Amino acid sequence: MNAPSSLPPPCAGLRIGDMAPDFEARSTIGPVRLSSFRKRWLVLFSHPADFTPVCTTEFVALAREAAAFEARDCALMALSVDSLFSHFAWLRMIRDRFGVEVRFPIVEDPTLVIGRAFGMVSALDNDSATVRTTFFIDPAGVIRAMTCYPANLGRSVPEMLRILDGLQAIDARGALAPANWQPGEPMLAAPSHNLDDVYAAKDVTGWFLRDNGGKA
Repeated sequence: MNAPSSLPPPCAGLRIGDMAPDFEARSTIGPVRLSSFRKRWLVLFSHPADFTPVCTTEFVALAREAAAFEARDCALMALSVDSLFSHFAWLRMIRDRFGVEVRFPIVEDPTLVIGRAFGMVSALDNDSATVRTTFFIDPAGVIRAMTCYPANLGRSVPEMLRILDGLQAIDARGALAPANWQPGEPMLAAPSHNLDDVYAAKDVTGWFLRDNGGKA
C-alpha cells in the first residue's frame, strides 16, 4: 500500500468537518485512491475481520442495498486488516451462501496505517478487533458524520441511508433535520440571530424552533 505523506499522525482524532486523509491501497476492485471519489458522496466503513458473523450480516445487507446508495450518488468503500485474498475468499463465500455479490471495493490494511490515520485504532493497537467505524464523506472530501460501533453490534443500514439522506437534504435546503427525521418530512429552519425576531415571535419557541416552510 502506498500511504502518502499527507496522512496525519497515528490516531489523529479526526472530527466532523475535517478533510478525510487521502490514501491509495489495494482493493477487491483493484487499486483505489480515496481522492478519486471526490465530486460524489462516499461512505467509508471498517470491519474487524473477514469471516466473522456480524461482519458477514453487514456485508450481505449492504450488498442488497448497494443500489440505494448508488441512487443517492454515494459510493461505498470497506476496510479491514485482512489481506486481499482473504477478502476474495470471503466474498465468494457470501455469494455462494447468500446469493449476493459485493461489488463495492474492500481495501486491505494489514499494517493498520489507514485505520490509524483515521483514528479508528490507536498507535499501540496491533489489530482492529474493536473497529466498526463509518465515515460519511461529502463530494468535497469533508467528513460530515461518523459512527462507531463495538465489534459485537452490527450497523443499521437503514440508519446509514437516513444519515446520508439527512446530510444531502441539509445541503439542498439549508435546513436542519430534527430527531427521527425521514425523507419527505418537514425540516427545521436555522434559529434567528436577531433580537427583534426573538421579541416579535408569537410564542417563546417561535424564534428558534420552527419549520423551514417545506419538505425534503
